[in-house]
Amino acid sequence: MKKLKFGIIGVGVMGPNHLNSMKECTLAEPAAVCDIDKARADLIGGENGLPVFYDAEDLYASGSADAVLIVTPHYAHTPLAIRAFECGLHVMSDKPAAAHKRDAEKMLAAQKAAPGLKYGVMYQLRTMEIYKKVKQLISTGELGKLQRFNWAATHWLRTQKYYDNGTWRATWKGEGGGVLLNQCPHQLDLLQWFFGMPKMIKAFGACGKYHDIEVEDDVSAYMEFENGLNGMFIASTGEFPGTNRLEIHGDRGCLVLEDNKLTFKRTEIPVSEFIMDSRDHFGVPACWNIDIPIKDNSFSATKVIDAFASEALGEGKMLVSGEEGINQVELTNAIIYSIVKRVEVKLPLDGIEYEKMLLNLIAESEKRLK
Repeated sequence: MKKLKFGIIGVGVMGPNHLNSMKECTLAEPAAVCDIDKARADLIGGENGLPVFYDAEDLYASGSADAVLIVTPHYAHTPLAIRAFECGLHVMSDKPAAAHKRDAEKMLAAQKAAPGLKYGVMYQLRTMEIYKKVKQLISTGELGKLQRFNWAATHWLRTQKYYDNGTWRATWKGEGGGVLLNQCPHQLDLLQWFFGMPKMIKAFGACGKYHDIEVEDDVSAYMEFENGLNGMFIASTGEFPGTNRLEIHGDRGCLVLEDNKLTFKRTEIPVSEFIMDSRDHFGVPACWNIDIPIKDNSFSATKVIDAFASEALGEGKMLVSGEEGINQVELTNAIIYSIVKRVEVKLPLDGIEYEKMLLNLIAESEKRLK
């Protein structure tokens, strides 16, 4: 059976994890590792019996790989991906796809200029049964017409020591964002997977509210959608114990996901129908309490990599394409833009305008450090 051979670029923390996941794949296999940290590259390459490269150009030219998995700091995703496409390699990027929308657009343009090459993003939470069940309940209309959602993702407590661990961390120049770009890409990807993209975002929050950092560590974002749905997304790295709770309200009840449990309070008739037909001033419709069984709450990077390899080999379809992966980046950027500029943001976001703001934030940061 033919397997897609991957060169893994970046073997600091997540790179070795993805490498181990790839070993379990049916259609993919690790073929080489690459890292500018020579000692680290030698260690991981030696432990796994793989060729080692210290420069991506050398990996690309070696013929060792059919594809690359990019697991580097955010800003490096774009030039590495563009060059890989130019060299005839498929590209899979760890989350987020890029630091900002304009960079993500450049990656998509490079793929389109290389017919036949595939581009995907690593969003392994989509493989979790509990999130697939939420998607199914929405898609099949079990919730009725969606009205509102609240997602509080405040379980991301981080210490100052964590942020001080690298000079690139929690800076506009090194990372490009905070809790949204680092901790919450998976939730924001799932948000757009469930509900689609909003038409408007108005966000409130703070940069360095709980930590001595430049970027956002406290966020509350209000969203409006074309279909009348509205929602709130809340994130923080300064709260404890915090929560990861998603409530979805529809015309047929309320779905709650919390503590790896899924509960559906389903009304016997649509709420809109009850409102118009009831003769009781303070009545409420009958409601069933349903605990939805979830057998397995694990996620699998192996499944994401195998699905990508399947499409690259012409046998199936990947889970998250680069074209869809840009949505999480756009949501992140729109929220940050709204917070920094104190404005309401209409989507689609102007990627060039956001990049200008980001470059100004970087310039101001560098000026303070001099």
